[in-house]
Amino acid sequence: MTKRTLEGTNRKQKRTSGFRARMKSSTGQKVLQGRRKKGRERLSV
Repeated sequence: MTKRTLEGTNRKQKRTSGFRARMKSSTGQKVLQGRRKKGRERLSV
């Protein structure tokens, strides 16, 4: 079977939605705060 046309890269994923990327901005920190409050096992990618 052929591969799908749209595939993301791990580097891009880490840079946009990784833990360090989230901690950089105040809104990202709020995202993590909300996920902690909800009790997520994984806070970010």
